[in-house]
Amino acid sequence: TAPGDPEAGSFGARVELETLASGETSQYRIVGPDETDAVRGWISIDSPMARALLKKRIDDEFSVELPGGITGFLLVDVSYAD
Repeated sequence: TAPGDPEAGSFGARVELETLASGETSQYRIVGPDETDAVRGWISIDSPMARALLKKRIDDEFSVELPGGITGFLLVDVSYAD
């Protein structure tokens, strides 16, 4: 179920992100550490990406320290549908 703010990232959210530098989009689902599945795009709530997404709202920009360096993203969409 959606939290109090259904347009903000939190546990269980399916998110669509746009990489600011390239314009490429990607989708992730924020899950518990024991549910992580890179192939499905399921990222742990404890991961740097998920931590950066928490409480971000649609159209917010944010940066994350990834193995390739700091990367900027735009939060395009948030969904809580199964």
